[in-house]
Amino acid sequence: MTGRTVGTAVVLAFVLAATILLPPTATAGSRAVEGKVVRIADGDTLTVATRDGTKLKVRLYGIDAPEVRHKETPGQPGGVEARQALKALTLGRRVRVDVLEVDTHGRSVGVVSEAGVNINLAMVRQGWAWAYRRYLSTPYASEFIDAEREARAKGLGLWKRANPSPPWEFRRRMR
Repeated sequence: MTGRTVGTAVVLAFVLAATILLPPTATAGSRAVEGKVVRIADGDTLTVATRDGTKLKVRLYGIDAPEVRHKETPGQPGGVEARQALKALTLGRRVRVDVLEVDTHGRSVGVVSEAGVNINLAMVRQGWAWAYRRYLSTPYASEFIDAEREARAKGLGLWKRANPSPPWEFRRRMR
């Protein structure tokens, strides 16, 4: 084998191994973290404690839930309910987080799964979060957008209200 052939074989072996070993919800740039959910900040942010005691603040990728009241800002209608929905799905449970990036606030941004269920998608399906199109890409975009359409059509969660205001518009008005 020539050096070029060996290099090509190594690259192909790496690609094949990555394809087989990465779970279906992970992407090539992600890293997996497992732990127990110990805190729910709002409908799209939670804290995971790992086995070594590290606490990781996680922003759920690709979704945006109504804001809850903070010291400086009022909350949005549906914010408390969205937080309760995320709490019901995750608090005290062991989860896997496929971390895709770190946001400007230092939070890990990732896809959270519990017992094989994509929690990010579940929040949209239940009507407690928008598919956050601005930060949403493949392989999640179409599934999240379709889930939002279905929740709207069924009048689930936030969509029980006539015209819920998206969190990004609420945050812009609060600035």
